[in-house]
Parts: sequence; structure tokens; C-alpha cells
Amino acid sequence: MKWLVLSFGIVFEVLGTICMKYAEGFTKLIPSILVFVFYGLSLAVLVLVLKKMEVSIAYAIWAGAGTALIALIGIIWFHDSVSIAKVVSLCLIIIGIIGLELLD
Repeated sequence: MKWLVLSFGIVFEVLGTICMKYAEGFTKLIPSILVFVFYGLSLAVLVLVLKKMEVSIAYAIWAGAGTALIALIGIIWFHDSVSIAKVVSLCLIIIGIIGLELLD
């Protein structure tokens, strides 16, 4: 159950970051409001997860998975540049996240 709850926190974090892109420096009202809504939800969910998980593990997974997902979304959806170094780095983030759970 803690993994399901944490995954919702990660999704909210990613949605908040996507809204940042669309907020265009807080010049667009709705995306700007959604940044705060989604990040607020994300942090609230993280607080709930911390009742069941160690902070070092939960935060690393929340931040790392969010980073990896937003990088992939940036490449696919926003047409950010892609390079071998970026792909390798994303793979290392994912391997690190898996390692945190498996080696705990």
C-alpha cells in the first residue's frame, strides 16, 4: 500500500512540474495555480508515506522517480534534446532507485 501511495505522490510531483512548463514563468493563471495544487498534493502524500517508510528511502524514490519521469516526458512531449549521456544518466537514476529498495 505504501508503494501505491508513494506513486500518487510521484505522479502529483510530475504533474506539478509539467504545469510549471505551461505556466510560462507564472504568466498563465490556470497552470500557475495547478503548480501549487499538484505540489501541495505531492508533499501531503509524501508526509503520509513517511509514516510507513524511512525518510531516506521515500524521499530518494520520490525525487529520483519524479526526476526520471520528467526527463522522459521532456524528451518525448516537449522535444527536449536527447543524448547518450542523458539516457545513461536516466538509467543510472532508475538503477539507483531500484537499488535503494532492494538493498534496504
